Amino acid sequence: MRSVPADAATERDGGRLQGLAEEHAARIRAVHGPNVVNTERSVPLRSRVIAQLRDPLIMVLLGAVALTTAIGDYPDSVVIALVITVNTTVGVVQEVRADHAVSALSAMSAPTARVRRAGVDKEVPSSDVVPGDVIVLGEGDIVPADARLVDAAALLIDESMLTGESVPVDKSPRSERPDEAVLRAGTIVVRGRGTARVTATGADSALGRIAQLLDTRPQPTPLQHRLAALGRVLAVVTLALCLVVFVLGLLRGTAPATMAVTAISLAVAAVPESLPAVVTLALALGARRMAARHALVRRLSAVETLGSVTVLATDKTGTLTEGRMVVEHVWTPVVEVSFTGSGYEPVGEARVDGRAAERGELGPVRELLIAAALCNDAELRPPAPPSHQSGDVRWTAIGDPTEAALLTAAAKAGCPAHHELRTCYPRTDEEPFDSTRKRMTTVHATPDGQVLICLKGAPEAVLDAAVLTEPQLLLENARRQAAALAAQGFRVLAVASTEREEAPTRMANAESGLRLLGLAALADPPKTAAIGTLADCRAAGITPVLITGDHPATAKAIAGRVGLLTGTDPGEVVTGRALAAGEVPDLTAVRVFARTDPKQKLDIVQAWRARGHVTAMTGDGVNDGPALRQADIGVAMGQRGTEVARQAADLVLTDDELSTVVSAVEEGRRVYDNIRRFLLYGLAGGTAEILVMLLGPLLGLPLPLRAGQILWINLLTHGLTGVAMGAEPAAKGTMKRAPRPPDQHVLGDGLWQRLLFLAVVVTVGSLAAGLAARATGAPWQSVLFLSLLMAQLGVVLGLRDRVLTRENLFLPVAVAASAGLAAAALYLPVLRSLLGTAALGWQEVAPALAGGALGFLAARMSSHVRKQPVSEAE
Repeated sequence: MRSVPADAATERDGGRLQGLAEEHAARIRAVHGPNVVNTERSVPLRSRVIAQLRDPLIMVLLGAVALTTAIGDYPDSVVIALVITVNTTVGVVQEVRADHAVSALSAMSAPTARVRRAGVDKEVPSSDVVPGDVIVLGEGDIVPADARLVDAAALLIDESMLTGESVPVDKSPRSERPDEAVLRAGTIVVRGRGTARVTATGADSALGRIAQLLDTRPQPTPLQHRLAALGRVLAVVTLALCLVVFVLGLLRGTAPATMAVTAISLAVAAVPESLPAVVTLALALGARRMAARHALVRRLSAVETLGSVTVLATDKTGTLTEGRMVVEHVWTPVVEVSFTGSGYEPVGEARVDGRAAERGELGPVRELLIAAALCNDAELRPPAPPSHQSGDVRWTAIGDPTEAALLTAAAKAGCPAHHELRTCYPRTDEEPFDSTRKRMTTVHATPDGQVLICLKGAPEAVLDAAVLTEPQLLLENARRQAAALAAQGFRVLAVASTEREEAPTRMANAESGLRLLGLAALADPPKTAAIGTLADCRAAGITPVLITGDHPATAKAIAGRVGLLTGTDPGEVVTGRALAAGEVPDLTAVRVFARTDPKQKLDIVQAWRARGHVTAMTGDGVNDGPALRQADIGVAMGQRGTEVARQAADLVLTDDELSTVVSAVEEGRRVYDNIRRFLLYGLAGGTAEILVMLLGPLLGLPLPLRAGQILWINLLTHGLTGVAMGAEPAAKGTMKRAPRPPDQHVLGDGLWQRLLFLAVVVTVGSLAAGLAARATGAPWQSVLFLSLLMAQLGVVLGLRDRVLTRENLFLPVAVAASAGLAAAALYLPVLRSLLGTAALGWQEVAPALAGGALGFLAARMSSHVRKQPVSEAE
């Protein structure tokens, strides 16, 4: 293990570690390298080329080269060798591009860590953490490196990913057991907070040593598995048909060697061997396009799954709402105060009965807000100086938005600054907030030697006779006030405190005998785009469901304001308590859930999946992790989400906007549509080539096409044009149709019928042109060659959703280039001798151009299929 540098910053300011200076951290990083547990070795170019050449179809072509050379058919040998070279080059280039795209995505979705540098807490990529760094940990964080605890409060760590132990472990720097002061990279903070100094990073960490044993190569997606199985079936069928072509040729007296090469070439041309590379590249580039639209894909399989999403389970705060909490109202048993201002900027006015509050009136409010500021782990960060043009121009929060809003309100009410309170009332103990208890308690030393206990939490967790010493009448009044505020859409917190002479021996004893200070009502207004986003979801056949830990009245108010509840939706809000009591027989009949715990979120997702739905689940907290994992698509918030949520998710939203999920779904549908479009085009062309070779001899065309001509057609149709199809824009109405069934065959939904229709049209048109040329004494084989090629290029353009769109100009350019190379095969002497073609006059070219037009019209006709009706998931 690498030791911590001797000059690592251990200086303290008031007992607080200051951390390394940025320059010092950079020097250490230069020595120790990035904090990355496994760096995938780049695949050498030689290995990529060999892998391409080991493809079964390419190996068959290599055998064809040897055979044609042995019999002296050098023109075909050269053509086949050229096809092998071009296919291998295209395959390697596509593979490299896909790898680069995936690597870029991995870099963008890399985890982050909170470090203290020169006394300032900041968020940096985990790869920038170095030995000697001071890391700051809170609930939901993933420990970025091996470290030794310096300070901790109720710190509970999940080490199951390293030890297999399912029970979280308590950690404390004062423990007599050395292991309890050590943190390991990759473990998760389940509860509490802590400060630690890094001792080992990267491959030297415990996680790094384990990672060396793992196979980190990306695995094929489900779609790639299905396509591979389809490819095997097609290969068997194609080889059988090619054997028939071979036998028919022998029966007509053609030389066995010639027919063998022809049959091999036909087999290679008929199977779209570039499909795996096209699919991989389409998925990777689709993920890149999603990243440009603020959705980072962490797993390629998510790209294809997104197109099938039928249910979107969303949380409330920061997703349907702004996520920038503001304390708008404070109720105390003595006075009620409203606050003006917006965001986290501590500028605003306290008002009583519509007028500015007098200083004497704010005493009870200040007492409440001081307690809330002490029972608080957030910090407010002022705007960056004007000299930092790239800095944020607004006040921002580090930590929980709700706690940051309480700090802002305390500043507006004239309370001492947060750092002054922290110095004057140092925290000595605490019981952190968790989603089960729904409250947080801290213990502080007072300047006069007393002990101050502060508690805040959900009203139902605080307004309890077991916690407070208040009269029942006051408790009932406070509950009514809390319910009334929640019904208006506020998030309500209750705050209590007390002073004692001695610190409690157990934290459980601290949460009783307290005095109620009052209620804080926080507003988190709905996002203006939320209404349109949910409408877009419904139009796309996606059912939105709200799952929140907030008060039922708050959840219902927000759901109504953003249009999540419509006239056809069940209007009832189901609480976690009702779920626990088993009072809801069908979870899929509910649209709004409130006061849910992590297990119940998981149950809701599982209920939808059990009904055959494909679920997308949004979340940001550590308690959302299980549901994000269980959902078909886990969606984490990149800005305010915890590291646990981000690492559990398949998709990370860098802008925390729900509309980005809809954009990602559209991109997923686009990728899947383009893969099906390529399959339709490639298989229809291959089928047409087989039919031409089967039917041609029966119609008097002895050997319709030579081996080199078949491979040249394959090269021009499956090369650049095939790759270009993967970048086609989304079709009109993509988000107005129902999601595709997740178990739908890749050739389902009418694709088989369209494929056969196009294959028949291309075959008939090509053979008609060849037979007409033969009847007039023209070089019919060259006419047939050109007609078959042009018909397939016509199909490419006809399959576009918008023929004249300016998006994806690469496709028409690729088609034009292929047409140019087709002409070169007829008029360039070198290619003519290699391919066995003849120069054609305009009279012979016209039927071929007509074949291209016929292919285009047939593709346009096949594209006008009946759209699936959109209906919301039942």
